[in-house]
Order: sequence, then C-alpha cells, then structure tokens
Amino acid sequence: MVNAVVPLEDELGDVLEKAMRQAGVGEVELGQRSGVPVAKILDAIDYRPDLSADELRRLAGALHLNEVGLCALGCGQYPLPKTAALPFCVFPLRMPHGIGFANAYVVADCAADCGILFDTGPDIAALDSVWPRSIKRLDAVFVTHVEAEHSGGLCDAVERFGVPKAYCPAGVKSPCGQSIAEGQRLRFGDFEVTAFSTPGHAQAHNCYLVTMPSVPKSAPLLVSGDLVFAGSVGRGYFCHRQLTDNLRRVLQAVPPETVIAPGHGPLTTVANELRYNPFVV
Repeated sequence: MVNAVVPLEDELGDVLEKAMRQAGVGEVELGQRSGVPVAKILDAIDYRPDLSADELRRLAGALHLNEVGLCALGCGQYPLPKTAALPFCVFPLRMPHGIGFANAYVVADCAADCGILFDTGPDIAALDSVWPRSIKRLDAVFVTHVEAEHSGGLCDAVERFGVPKAYCPAGVKSPCGQSIAEGQRLRFGDFEVTAFSTPGHAQAHNCYLVTMPSVPKSAPLLVSGDLVFAGSVGRGYFCHRQLTDNLRRVLQAVPPETVIAPGHGPLTTVANELRYNPFVV
C-alpha cells in the first residue's frame, strides 16, 4: 500500500524548528554554525523555503540530522514506502483537529466484526464520522497519550461499545482506563499487544506493537502515537532527550518490516524511517 494520498505531518520548517529546539540553538547561532543566511532559515521555518541542496546538507550537519532525509524533505520528495502485507486489517481513522488531522486505528481480523481501537480522537462525534461500518464491537481500547486529539473520545467510546478494558500509559489517571506499563503483553483472540513506555513528547506516552503470533513470520504493526511520524517526530514537550532515546530504542527493537501507524500523517515502515527520518542518525 502506498501512502502518498495522505500528506506528511511536518514540512521542512516544522522539522527545522523541532531540531533547533532539541539542539537548544536559535536562528542566529544556527546560521553561524551552518553558514546559511539567517533570513533563509527564517523563511524556511515560515514555510517559504528557498534552500539549495548544499545549504540543506550544512543545516543537517549543524543540527545533527539525517542528511539524506532532510534533503529529501527539503526537495518535497520524502519517500513513503509500500508497506508489508499484514495478517490483519488496519482501519486508519483520520479526524480533523485544529489545522491538521489526528489518527486513530482499529485493528481487526478482516472477517470479523470485532476489533481493538488505538486512540480515540478528539471526541465521539469525530470518531463516529470515520468509523468502519464492519466493526460493531471492541475487545479493548489503548491510548498512546492523553492529549485532546488522541484521547478526547475515550470514555464515550468505552461506553458506546461496552469495552471490557481500556488501557492508558502508566501514570495516567483516567476514570475509563487502567495502566499498562513497559513490556506488558496482552492477548485478545489471535492478537497480542505489547506496550513500550516512550516518554518524551508527553511524560506518560506509550507505543503499542501489535502482532499475530499464529502467523509468526508476518509483519507487526507499531502504533507510535506522537513518538515518530513519517519524516519527523513529535515535539519533546516533556523531554527532548528522552524522546530521542526512545525513538532509537523502539525502532531498533522491532523488525524493519514493521508498519508504523503514527498519531499524525501517513503510514510508514521502520526500515523507511531508519533510512530517511531526519531525526534518526
């Protein structure tokens, strides 16, 4: 499956701004380090980039970014992969929020009417507007982190579908969910869900690896929340260093063919982001 119909979450300006925050440098210092005029850096951050390939390479070096990925992004040619065939169906639920979109996902046996929901969107109305008609019941709900666009519909979704269990990252207090911590594995029929604790964007943030043990050589699915996007990462609101450390840890811990289902933007793969993501070096 090719994901070109869904735009990237971040443009070049977003990536540069996030990288500058991570590095603790401003536009003037970045210009001094890279030899790129400050006016050009400001234009790029303001979504009016006019940077040559050489300037992009120098910015990548100054910010310790993946040069190939930053140049591809700067040229409007960031690659999106064909994802591996999964042994189950994934329903991306793309809901408007603010000026962008937030993703939730239903994972299900393709022949079944019951699934597992990952994140719940800003509210139940938004979730209803994109809900797959074939899914009538839910075995569980998992939340990557508690932000309005990812968990606003949690309690209503639990009530609507009579969900037996809802799970949130350890440290989250929710009337509708219970904690799931690093390394915990849960089985739901043929599905196994493993939690990775990935603080950085938020203090309490999880990614979830979804596998089907009965098909051991099949590609897994990583629901990554705001840890990693195609071509970018989430903002390190809680801790830039922890976000970067967890990004590397998780991408190295799962198979390269793993399909990444991010909180924003299109699907991608671990292999693609290891090769091209500007923040993976």
